[in-house]
Amino acid sequence: MAGNTGTYLIQGASILGGAPADLLIRDGIIAEVGTGLSPEGQAEDITVIEAAGLVALPGMVDVHTHLREPGREDAETVETGTRAAALGGYTAVHAMANSTPVADTAGVVEQVYTLGRAAGWVDVRPVGAVTVGLAGEQLAELGAMADSRARVRMFSDDGICVHDPVLMRRALEYVKAFDGVVAQHAQEPRLTAGAQMNEGEVSAVLGLTGWPAVAEESIIARDVLLAQHVGSRLHVCHVSTAGSVEIIRWAKERGINVTAEVTPHHLLLTDDLVRSYDPVFKVNPPLRTDADVQALRAGLADGTIDVVGTDHAPHPSEHKECEWAQAAMGMTGLETALSVVQHTMIETGLMTWADFARVTSAAAAQIGRLEDQGRPLEAGEPANVILVDPAARWTVDPFKMATMGRNSPFKGRELPGKVVATFFKGHPTVLDGELNTPYPHAAVEAGAA
Repeated sequence: MAGNTGTYLIQGASILGGAPADLLIRDGIIAEVGTGLSPEGQAEDITVIEAAGLVALPGMVDVHTHLREPGREDAETVETGTRAAALGGYTAVHAMANSTPVADTAGVVEQVYTLGRAAGWVDVRPVGAVTVGLAGEQLAELGAMADSRARVRMFSDDGICVHDPVLMRRALEYVKAFDGVVAQHAQEPRLTAGAQMNEGEVSAVLGLTGWPAVAEESIIARDVLLAQHVGSRLHVCHVSTAGSVEIIRWAKERGINVTAEVTPHHLLLTDDLVRSYDPVFKVNPPLRTDADVQALRAGLADGTIDVVGTDHAPHPSEHKECEWAQAAMGMTGLETALSVVQHTMIETGLMTWADFARVTSAAAAQIGRLEDQGRPLEAGEPANVILVDPAARWTVDPFKMATMGRNSPFKGRELPGKVVATFFKGHPTVLDGELNTPYPHAAVEAGAA
């Protein structure tokens, strides 16, 4: 991380919610952590950031983001999606493969990677498709994507389940060669044909086709056994049921190499909201019951669920402002994730800010094999740092967000916590809660040449 991106002194921030300290950031690195650090007597110009009352955390890493580009620039672009990510406190996102064309070749993942570097707001890591065209019939170019400039390590047909057990086994075996991971969208398609919402009391009252929990749980049960059989890494996307949590807990107790994510919306919202018939609450997997929500929170708190993944899924307004049955599934999440996790996990006493850093940064970076993300806030480490005001309160207004998607399920809600600053590779992409400037990749690399 050579090159000069400026020198910044963050004074008095609470490190991971603990004791206040100062952080000196120089040339993209945390140069020093201590108390009483001062800009006086330093050889270079130093920008001082007063951070009393703010919490300093590692930059967040999202394992599950839909940036839509290439092909669906009417919904989101890499530029707009990564601006939203920076404002939300992210310094890295994994871009899912269901673009148009599908990211199933080295050429497409390199295109996404290049777009991310050109934008400069966060580190964009493409997720490669497991199967050609997400069709579930033959494996995509997994090795070529892994060897590409994008260095893909996560593969997923997210949005569609790899339901063929033989194909799933082959994918798990293949990615072992380069320490990759298959991220499964757990949904047995034959059990969810025509499904509109969670199968249960509310679906019965509303007369909407139900989406049974067993459709998710049966795939997870199968896949953890396959992962055990071939000795590979499995990641479970957007876990949504209490039964899924128990299966993952069972697998981990037996030493199976499985990780899992939960979305912010599944930590807070329930299927009772579907009574409104507002398509903003239509999502895959569907919103579940309060009992599921409580089980997901407990699973995240005790480490059964490893990370929070936003499943940020922006859609054009016309795809959401329509009848429920015709509406697209998905919700935005990058700019509200921190606040929702603070509300559901920290303010409830289930987690600390140190735990927050684990589930939103360190563990996510480990799953994606991102060596320079999710690092501790210590001298010598890459300066991917965020400053959060935990006392702030704000009301969600989708029309004031950087994402092109207006489909936030939290519209009108008051949420706690606000990102005040985001440092990406030592460069402030966000200052005073507003976008600053992107990281100057080209300038830094030219200066290091």
